[in-house]
Amino acid sequence: MISHTKAPDRVWSIVLAGSKGFSPVLVLVLLMAACTKPAVHQAIPTDGLSPSMACQAGDCHVLAGEWEYVDGAAVRLTLDEQGNGHYAWKDGRFETHSLIGHIWRGMWFQKENDRDGGFTVEFSPDFSEGEGRWWVSRIGTNHTPTQKEGTFHLSKKTALMDQSDTPPAP
Repeated sequence: MISHTKAPDRVWSIVLAGSKGFSPVLVLVLLMAACTKPAVHQAIPTDGLSPSMACQAGDCHVLAGEWEYVDGAAVRLTLDEQGNGHYAWKDGRFETHSLIGHIWRGMWFQKENDRDGGFTVEFSPDFSEGEGRWWVSRIGTNHTPTQKEGTFHLSKKTALMDQSDTPPAP
């Protein structure tokens, strides 16, 4: 007796067999497993990164200037045209890794308390402010510190014209 396979059964047998030895079901399971793992923050190496590679098409100039960083207390940051700069708290500094669209990523370092970590900021459409997240990668020789992360708000300080700089009325 000859048995006939219905079209849907035949399609599933082809799908499950896959092509060239890869099972689409296996690929799907692997992708699902990869997507369910929690993100792990890693230090972003910036030593070999030239300023021209840090930002696409020179976009880092929007980072230049004075900023107020608020994470409990307010700290003033001064950034250059490449988005790198210093702040007074614990002799700290920021280094830009990338600015793609409105997402700024980089590293922070604090010399006085021997710490470093990473940060990500999502800026407003006009780059006047942003919401950020920081994490600690290292405290001294400890590369797995218990203090892991926090959030902050960043706002650009605009220079106000001094009234004495205003030209007299005609």
